[in-house]
Amino acid sequence: MAGWMWLRCVLGPHLQRIHRSPDHSQPEGRAGRRGWNYKPGSLEKHTDSILGWASVLWSLSYYSSPLLLCYLYRKGYICSSKLVPVSQYVGTVLVCLLGVACLRGWGRWKNSEYLQFMSILEETKKNHTPENKKKLRCYNFDFSSWPSDFSWTEVSNPKLSKAGVSLLKPEPRLRGAADSVLNSVRTLPCHIISFLIAHSFGRRMLYPGSVGLLQKAMRPMLQQGQARLIEEFDGQRNKLVACDGNEIDTMFVDRRRDGGQSGKTLVICCEGNAGFYEVGCMNTPLEGGYSVLGWNHPGFEGSTGVPFPQNEANAMDVVIQFAIHKLGFHLSDIVVYAWSIGGFTASWAAMSYPEIQSLVLDASFDDLLPLALKVMPDSWSPLVQHTVRQYMNLNNAEQLIKFQGPVLLIRRTRDEIITTTGPEDIMSNRGNNLLLKLLQFRLPCVMPAYSCFVASVYSGYEVDDDWCASVLQSYQAERDVLFPWSVGEDMTLEGRRQLALFLARKYMRNFETTHCTPLPASEFHSPWRL
Repeated sequence: MAGWMWLRCVLGPHLQRIHRSPDHSQPEGRAGRRGWNYKPGSLEKHTDSILGWASVLWSLSYYSSPLLLCYLYRKGYICSSKLVPVSQYVGTVLVCLLGVACLRGWGRWKNSEYLQFMSILEETKKNHTPENKKKLRCYNFDFSSWPSDFSWTEVSNPKLSKAGVSLLKPEPRLRGAADSVLNSVRTLPCHIISFLIAHSFGRRMLYPGSVGLLQKAMRPMLQQGQARLIEEFDGQRNKLVACDGNEIDTMFVDRRRDGGQSGKTLVICCEGNAGFYEVGCMNTPLEGGYSVLGWNHPGFEGSTGVPFPQNEANAMDVVIQFAIHKLGFHLSDIVVYAWSIGGFTASWAAMSYPEIQSLVLDASFDDLLPLALKVMPDSWSPLVQHTVRQYMNLNNAEQLIKFQGPVLLIRRTRDEIITTTGPEDIMSNRGNNLLLKLLQFRLPCVMPAYSCFVASVYSGYEVDDDWCASVLQSYQAERDVLFPWSVGEDMTLEGRRQLALFLARKYMRNFETTHCTPLPASEFHSPWRL
């Protein structure tokens, strides 16, 4: 029995922090603290440090392997006479590391706190009852060992899960059969290069938060943020299994029992390309008193997989299904809030679940391609376009116009990330294009002549708000139809200009700051409703 427990300690997860259950009184010496960092013994601490450095060196070797292999090949080290001694050295190192892992397991076995944690973890895996889950939530450990709390297959047909949820695809060009085959052969090198770019540095440039070394550097901050959510806001961490098999790390803060109206609304937060729910935009609706559900992109912190568009949409889908079927919210209670690149999954959710209450997009863009072209050499333009459209097609505007509900866009006036020239040129902010494409779809008769004017800083032009609201309300009452509306087709030039500026002000709010500044709760508003 003791040998079996030691083996489980060898293979067990890292234990980082112990959260006190709110139901228990505070032990002596820890007054005023609801949790404390796990204190490993000397043996566990030093062996864990050795294994940690080995992991870092492996990560560095992995990311630098193309350059390293080229260097070794040029020096003549890649040959049988050289590889045999190297393989012996590598084998020796692996045996030593295995011994270090066994010593770490011995150190854990001698630690009463770790043994208690392992007992609770094993019991929860056998019997996933609410009581056991509550005990397990008092520990912060490697999320890969966390038992699953919800799976997409619980509410959907497992036979359909492998295909994933539906995405908007670029329309194929019409070609003859012979021409299509010839074109496929001619463009095969481009397809191969695009695939290699997308699956190597391209994906990591687009989502730097998925890089393991960055996560290691940020881990203390992420653990501190997670402890705050659990200990101050009574947050509940859950593991969701998406239809592609990826495990999604989520955090839920329930404010419904507080009795406020805001607490009955669930805000689902979609983070940026280097954002994590532990330290990201989840804090904004929390300060506003809302119930909040945050989640990490595939490949970010506890979530598994890679953040390609299909995986992103699959993750968003299981998050919404979890909110409905496990947390007990109706779609009409859900607000989807996104910052930056999170606008892709947020706009997908609005398109796929049109019954949601509203959508708030902060510092988001209409399409990834113009931003990708901005940072790459001009000579690469055809390759960049092909790579984005085939593998990283973040077509936010195309998804957004499928949504009929209330929308609020927040534009950062000094945004340095989603502008195609510079932060001082607000006209190049791609948030403008997102607004224009939305309004051009919803009110096509009003918008064509005034797109540039609406995208500019429009605060100096007087608008009769009462007249504009009455015109739109009358149209809605008489017809009660979905967008697009034909309102404005018989109006004068001045009338359409008034409506265009009125709508721009209602759909978009300016926030005088840069891209990465956290949004204050005072700037988080419910979108305008007619």
